[in-house]
Amino acid sequence: MPQFETHRPVPHTPEQMFDLVADVERYPEFLPLCEALAIRSRKERDGKILLVADMTVGYKAIRETFTTQVLLNRAEHVIEVKYIDGPFKYLDNRWHFAETPSGGCTVDFFIDYEFKSRILGALMGSMFDRAFRMFTEAFETRANRIYTPV
Repeated sequence: MPQFETHRPVPHTPEQMFDLVADVERYPEFLPLCEALAIRSRKERDGKILLVADMTVGYKAIRETFTTQVLLNRAEHVIEVKYIDGPFKYLDNRWHFAETPSGGCTVDFFIDYEFKSRILGALMGSMFDRAFRMFTEAFETRANRIYTPV
């Protein structure tokens, strides 16, 4: 049951970071291992948006696609990802963006997952672990490029 959690201060607002992480269609442009992402459905209710998305990840000759439900809660600056289908036994992922006194925010990232197959877990596990550790850095780098004035 690999698990990873980090808290990173960034100079960007909670709204900016929320928007960046919520823009899931752009993940293949900058996110490690992400080769494709397609939105199956999008519903809005009570100020929250619920997406169902397919993400294809790959490393060398291995490709896997999995489906998740993504709840975008802008009012609370929270994004919750729940696993629906694919190579995992389970996958839970949470983002929270908390405002700091300096005007930036702290990005809290948590992920907990396990592969269904021990073989796939052995092949992809260490790469996924490294990739998840690089996720917040990848988002921070993208935020710096998009939101930092030139």
